[in-house]
Amino acid sequence: MAESHDGAGGGTTREDRYAAAEELKNAGDLAGAVAALEALVTEFPDYALAYSALGAWCTRLERHDDAVRHARRVCELEPNDPFSYTALSVACQRGGRIAEAEDALARSRTLQGA
Repeated sequence: MAESHDGAGGGTTREDRYAAAEELKNAGDLAGAVAALEALVTEFPDYALAYSALGAWCTRLERHDDAVRHARRVCELEPNDPFSYTALSVACQRGGRIAEAEDALARSRTLQGA
């Protein structure tokens, strides 16, 4: 079923909600932006872009376990995207998970060569 993009019924699309979270981030409310995206992925558990942003933004907030969890979800949703594994590698590295970071980077390089 397609989502309505006309705002009928007071609903907003996942893209609208993502944009609102980005506005929060750009206004300096990174924690609020993360909370908005966490609510969004609860409703749309297959929204890779939101998980990708969550991984990056949680890293900036030094919420490393959350960052790694969100980055792993992106890899589950986009298993053939080398950038997803690069982002996972960064999240793992920042969280002190060096072996996991190296594994993710190796997977990224394998995909780039495929």
